[in-house]
Amino acid sequence: MSPQLDFHESAELELNEAADFYDLRSPGLGSDFLDEIERGLGHMAEHPEAAAPALGNVRKRILARFPYSILYSVGEDRIRILAIAHQKRRPFYWRGRM
Repeated sequence: MSPQLDFHESAELELNEAADFYDLRSPGLGSDFLDEIERGLGHMAEHPEAAAPALGNVRKRILARFPYSILYSVGEDRIRILAIAHQKRRPFYWRGRM
């Protein structure tokens, strides 16, 4: 059974803001971004320990098509999504969410 995915409130906001930004740039691009996130989340659910460690017990899954990473921690029965972070902005701003 796959672990439950649990979004930090701020990570969910970051996800929506990024998708809206891409949709404003080009209609449909926001949906492409969300699809890429879904692929990343699916891979994380199947292989939670596969992504590189970022800080402490937090792991970082880099998206292939967009300059974003999914930062998450793995628990016994859930994966906590801490941030949907742009790779070129404010490194480690999400530390307080651990």
